[in-house]
Amino acid sequence: MDATACNESVDGSRSPVFYLVGIPSLPETFFLPVFFIFLLFYLLILMGNALILVAVVAEPSLHKPMYFFLINLSTLDILFTTTTVPKMLSLFLLGDHFLSFSSCLLQMYLFQSFTCSEAFILVVMAYDRYVAICHPLHYPVLMNPQTNATLAASAWLTALLLPIPAVVRTSQMAYNSIAYIYHCFCDHLAVVQASCSDTTPQALMGFCIAMVVSLLPLLLVLFSYAHILALVLRINSREGRAKAFSTCSSHLLVVGTYYSSIAIAYVAYRADLPLDFHIMGNVVYAILTPILNPLIYTLRNRDVKAAIAKIMS
Repeated sequence: MDATACNESVDGSRSPVFYLVGIPSLPETFFLPVFFIFLLFYLLILMGNALILVAVVAEPSLHKPMYFFLINLSTLDILFTTTTVPKMLSLFLLGDHFLSFSSCLLQMYLFQSFTCSEAFILVVMAYDRYVAICHPLHYPVLMNPQTNATLAASAWLTALLLPIPAVVRTSQMAYNSIAYIYHCFCDHLAVVQASCSDTTPQALMGFCIAMVVSLLPLLLVLFSYAHILALVLRINSREGRAKAFSTCSSHLLVVGTYYSSIAIAYVAYRADLPLDFHIMGNVVYAILTPILNPLIYTLRNRDVKAAIAKIMS
C-alpha cells in the first residue's frame, strides 16, 4: 500500500485500531483448547510466583539479599505475563481481536520494559553470588540493604527508560484505520510490520536494543561466573566445591532458561519458517521463563522449599 493511502486512512482525530490476527493457520475449533492451555499456564505462573513472594516475606530466615532479588524476579514474572496473557485468553475465548492504538503501544512498552528488567535483575543476582562466594567476609558490607535497593531500583529504572525511543518512533509511523498485527499480542516487530511506513529503521532500532538488552547482561553474568568458577576450582575439598556450586545452581538454571527462550524466539524469527513458528517462538518466550522460575527455586533451593513447606503446613 502506498504512503498516501495510508496517511489518508489515519488522517484526522481518529487513531488507528489494531487487529490481533493470533496464529493465522490455527483453526477456530482449536481456539478453546489453546485457551485452556494458556489459562493453565497463567494460573501456574501466578500461583508459583505468589507462593515464593509469600514464603520470602513471611520467613525471617529468607530475609537475605539473594531472596530480596528473588522477590523482584517473581514480581517481574507476574507483571510480564499479565501484560500479554489476559489479552491472549480473551482472543482465543471470545474472539476479541481488537486493541486500541494506545492500549497496543502500552502493551508493547510494558512487554519490552519487563523483558529488560528481568535481564538486569539476573545480572544483579549474578553479582550477588559473585560477592557471596568470592568475597564472603565482605558480603554483609558490600550487599547491605541500601546497596540491594539501589541495584534493584537501577535495574527497574533502566529497563523502564530503554524502550521509550522505540515506542515513541513506532507511535509516529503511519497505519491504516485498521492495522493487522500477525501476532497474539503487540510485539514491537509485529506492530512495526503492520505499518505502511518504511519499516527498516524501526526494525533495525528494535534489533539493536534487543541485542544490547540480551548480550550485554549475558556477558556480565558470564563474567561473574567466570570469577566464581576460577575460585571454586581452587577449593581442594569436593564438599567445598559442591557447597559453593549449590549456592548458585538455581540462578544458573534460571539464566539458562531465560536465554534458551530468547534463543528459541530468535531462531523462530530468523529461520526460514512459516509465520506461525515466528509467533509461537515469541509466545514460548513470553511463557516459558515465568512458569519455570518458581519451579526451579521451589525444587532446587532447600531454603525456599522449607519455607513453603512451613507455610503450607
